Amino acid sequence: MAYITANAPLTAAAPALGFFEATVARIQAWRMYCKTVAELSALSDRELDDIGITRGSIPHYARAAK
Repeated sequence: MAYITANAPLTAAAPALGFFEATVARIQAWRMYCKTVAELSALSDRELDDIGITRGSIPHYARAAK
């Protein structure tokens, strides 16, 4: 099995960059969660039933959205 390895030199900025990227990723995930909750909440009970979701399970499905 072949694989590629990239060796990047460690600098003092590397940990800060990793923290920044993680923070941006968390903010993007939160925005996706809020958007998904809003869109699913806007549907009627009949529309939610058509796709097999109840109002109580909206947060569950929103957390699973990618």
